[in-house]
Amino acid sequence: MGLVRVAAAVALLPVMTVQQSLAWGRDGHMMINRLAGAALPSDVPEFLRSKQGLDALEYYGPEPDRWKSPLEPELNAAGFPEHYIDLEWADLIGELPRRRYDYVRALEFAQKSHLDLALTPEKVGLQPYVTVEVWERLKSAMRDYRKLKEDHKETKPSECEIVFLAGWLGHYVADGSQPLHTTIQYNGWTGPNPKGYTTEHRIHALFESTFVSANVKPGEVAPLIAEKPVVLGDVFTDYMAYLRHTNSLVEKTYQLEKAGAFAGAGTPEGKAFAEERLAAGATELRDMIYSAWVKSAEPLPPSKWAD
Repeated sequence: MGLVRVAAAVALLPVMTVQQSLAWGRDGHMMINRLAGAALPSDVPEFLRSKQGLDALEYYGPEPDRWKSPLEPELNAAGFPEHYIDLEWADLIGELPRRRYDYVRALEFAQKSHLDLALTPEKVGLQPYVTVEVWERLKSAMRDYRKLKEDHKETKPSECEIVFLAGWLGHYVADGSQPLHTTIQYNGWTGPNPKGYTTEHRIHALFESTFVSANVKPGEVAPLIAEKPVVLGDVFTDYMAYLRHTNSLVEKTYQLEKAGAFAGAGTPEGKAFAEERLAAGATELRDMIYSAWVKSAEPLPPSKWAD
């Protein structure tokens, strides 16, 4: 399956540049980012919540998909696996390590016991790792912003950095709310298929791009976002729980497609499912941005280089 994913990615590169590939589509990503920013509480700096800030967050939502181009082949190859994780394969290593390169080594070790699979990072995916890494970049930038404010220095460049990082983060958090970004069944059922789910390579874009763009509006998603922001504890642990809940909805996605829920105007059940998944992405992103802001107030430990 991993080899199929990579081969398909290479074959479809020209299509990706037009359709922005498979990842909620442009409309879904922009919707999630803007709704998350609009739901931030008032103790988050105003520049993130202003119209200008929300416009920028919205614009940056599809940004990593803009980096998928045959004109930037090295960037495309490096970034493609960061949009997904095939949890069925990733779980063959046991509990997922917290750090990217520990995960890479764990996959290499697991490969020895699963010679029939291709357990490499570019095939299994890197979704939670890039997400937490970008979140930590955001927290670091917010800490720098606090220091600039404290020292009465210019903050505009820092503000621009923070908005970009929050928007970049939003892309991956949004990917994590789409069930087909968490599974080997990412675009047509493979393997035993007793329930007769579609095997055509169209369910992914049909659900997250075609159906969402035609049928889902931001005003219908906004009321579904959790009202009260949450300061997350351990962000990696929380994000993995978020991904696993998303993964639990893979078969439901296929069931809905089989019932025609995403065809044309779809069905009420299909529309409600898409709205709930978009709202889940916006809620998680809002809480991750808010958590980065709150945790950015924590003082740095003394430097080992200090006198």
